[in-house]
Amino acid sequence: MPPTDSLANQAAGLQHRRPVRVICVTSGKGGVGKTNITVNLALALSLQNQSVMVLDADLGLANVDVILGLHPSYNLSHVIDQERTLEEIIITGPNGIRIIPASSGIKRMAELNADENAGIVSAFSELNDSLDILLIDSAAGIADSVITFSRASHEVVVVVCDEPASITDAYAMVKLLSQDYGVDRFQILANRIATVQEGRELFGKLVKVADRFLDVTLHFFGAIPEDPQLRKAVQAQRAVVEAFPGSRSAEAFHRLAAQMIGRWPMPRTASGYLQFFIERLINPTYVSPEDRERAQPESVLEDQVE
Repeated sequence: MPPTDSLANQAAGLQHRRPVRVICVTSGKGGVGKTNITVNLALALSLQNQSVMVLDADLGLANVDVILGLHPSYNLSHVIDQERTLEEIIITGPNGIRIIPASSGIKRMAELNADENAGIVSAFSELNDSLDILLIDSAAGIADSVITFSRASHEVVVVVCDEPASITDAYAMVKLLSQDYGVDRFQILANRIATVQEGRELFGKLVKVADRFLDVTLHFFGAIPEDPQLRKAVQAQRAVVEAFPGSRSAEAFHRLAAQMIGRWPMPRTASGYLQFFIERLINPTYVSPEDRERAQPESVLEDQVE
């Protein structure tokens, strides 16, 4: 394991670079469209002249490449095994977005030890790319990696659908991250809704219970409408922003991208690339059974949301 001083020197070497926005896209449960949202946000941001990289951080069940119809020869598992450098596994997606692919179906990738995380730290320190935004497509739920990425990012986007399980699990995630790990600000993105008003009503359900039981700030990021053209794009393994640029969902992604660029605060420090990996290495995150129990919807959104 590299000594702490070495890691500090690596991080210090990045300070001459402009700050990189590190944004984690996550969800309380799977199946809510998180990865598709990450990919389309990345493309929409790139179309607004942002240099974007996507880290597929669902390390054991990755599918960013699948959604875009890409076929990487190598992924993060090869970096961990020291078979390839990080530079060698990066692939290019539509409009020049860069993607760091992870593996699928390899259990150990979801259970990396400190030495393996150290290897990724060293690999990231060697990247020379000019970058504006690093989007992290995390795993769903409250796995160790999700907590690490969320704590380290400048913004945490929680994707939620208007379904009881999605709402309850999103609240459980916010509760755990805020009470046990000090994350106090979240961007809530409603997906698969009919109107923006419906999205605001969904947001209101979370705000109502969060205001009563948690010390957090929830922001309404926006809403992605239910859109048959988005489903067609998924089936064609393309981003809807590229495949159907005039669709309702594509227009929504462009609005969200403009909001991220124009309204979200710039980070004060150049913490991109290494921040989350250094944090994991120096202060490993462990979710105890007690933590997981506290994160369960023991009273179904504190008896407020059914």
